[in-house]
Formats: sequence, structure tokens, C-alpha cells
Amino acid sequence: MSHQLPDVQASQPDVTVGLSQVGVTGVEKLVKLARDGKRPIVLMAEFEVFVDLPASRKGADMSRNMEVIDETLEAAVEEPSYRVEDVCGDAAERLLEKHEYTSTADVRMTAELVTRERTPASDKRTQGTATIIASAVATEEGTREEIGARVTGMTVCPCSQGMSASRAREELVDLGVDDETVEAFLDAVPQPGHSQRGHATFTVTSEGSPDVDLGDIIDVARDSMSARIYNLAKRPDEDHMTFHAHANAKFVEDCVRSMAEDAVDRFDQLPDDAVIHMKQSNDESIHQHNAHAEREVTMQQLRNELELER
Repeated sequence: MSHQLPDVQASQPDVTVGLSQVGVTGVEKLVKLARDGKRPIVLMAEFEVFVDLPASRKGADMSRNMEVIDETLEAAVEEPSYRVEDVCGDAAERLLEKHEYTSTADVRMTAELVTRERTPASDKRTQGTATIIASAVATEEGTREEIGARVTGMTVCPCSQGMSASRAREELVDLGVDDETVEAFLDAVPQPGHSQRGHATFTVTSEGSPDVDLGDIIDVARDSMSARIYNLAKRPDEDHMTFHAHANAKFVEDCVRSMAEDAVDRFDQLPDDAVIHMKQSNDESIHQHNAHAEREVTMQQLRNELELER
């Protein structure tokens, strides 16, 4: 004789307060992204899946969330091509359909992308990594999707460098070097400044899938810092990175503003209501704290601000 198990999740909670996000985190899945004429990209992705919960309901159906993720990712593997943000969007829309009590479904994904590149001076083959960031929020009004990346680079402090340049100028003058030669030398040879490992994050959110290429997003983030870094570095590469970083010293604020300017130049196709999120965090080398700067803004506002400046 079978017994009908009670639906405890649908019962009234002791405290009737609604919750904005209920779900699962740390869900690891293999995602295979097909590419035309190229080998597919295989990602080990980690997902977070949430729905909102009304005050009248004790719990969400966790097993449904897992079922939806499994169904969606299996479908993604079979498709000839797929964008990671669309994987999230598809899953969010399925969640919304399967949970009659919810009004918002939120799916987030991160994964490590390995890229092939060449070192800047020795031209050796090497590999780089970037963290892909994708998400989607589905409601009855539609689905907004996000795509972005977090990358690591190098920055040099302009203030520290300025003090070094001042010291060098004084020493050269004391050695009898004329002012014109001193200035020519300081222009040609960037002076030392304390450096940091920088972490740049750049994402784009829009209705549906943002009309941007992930490779361009990675480039915007990497180029916002003083210099790119590479896993393999021969001596000429070390010299290249060090020189170019010190020739392009940037505060953490400068990195975010560089992303903003590059976004307007590169992504003219984005609609005005697309949202750009830019974030820079630097691991300080001479402090025990880190430096941070961030901005979230619509493309329209960003375009307006830069148009006024130009």
C-alpha cells in the first residue's frame, strides 16, 4: 500500500515573510560550447540557481531546480552553438515555468576559460586564463542576461612613481646633468613605482543576450590595467611587461575609467539601456589592505558623460 507524502514545502511557514532568493549554490556541471569550424570549448562551470519565495510558502522545490539545470545543460551540449549567457537564460525561463508560485528566477554561472596566446617579446606559446561570468534573471516581463569576465593584470602606482622621479631628478642635477638632459632621460626611462596584481571585472547586461563578443570583453578588462601579464615569461618578456607597466602607471580608479572609455569605443552596437558593470581590485604590495574602485552604469549615461568630456 502506497502512502501520499505530504508536500511540506507548500505548507504555511511559522513566520510569514517572503524571501527574495531561495535555491542552490555550488552546482558543478560540464558545459560544452560548440563553435563553427573550431573545436568546442569545454567548461567546468559552477552554477547558482534561485527563485523568490512568497510569504505563504514554507519552502522551494529544490529538486525541481536541479532537474531544470540538468535538462538545460544536457540540451546545451546537443546544440550546434551556444552562448553561456543563453544557458543561464534558458535555465531561468524553465525555472519560472516550473515554479508556479515564483515571479523571479535567477541563474548565475562562473567558469575558467583557458585561452591560447603568445608572449609579448619572445613570441613563445603560452596559455592564459579568464573567469567567465554569466547570469540571467527571468520575470514575466522578459529575461535579462549578463556576460562578462574577470582577469588578472599588473598596475603601477603613479604617486609612488612620481616620488621616484623627483628623487632621480635631484640626484641627476647633483651629478651635474643639465636640465634638458634630465627631463629627456625621465621621459625615456619610466621610474620605479610600487606595483600590484590587479583584478579587473567587466560585464554587460541587456534584454536577451548582449550583442558583444566574449573575446572583446576579455580584451577590455585586460587592457584597462598598466600591463598584461603572462604565465610564461622569458627575460625579454619580463622586461617588456615591467617597462610597459611603468610607462603606463594607473591608479585603481584609472583602470575603471579606462574600461568605461573602451566600452563606449568598442561597443557602439549596444542599446542605451544596456548596463555596464566595471570593477577593479588591486592587491597592494606595500600595504596590508587592497585598493578598489567600481561603477555600474547604463550605456546611455556613460556615452553622455564621455561626450561631455570630449
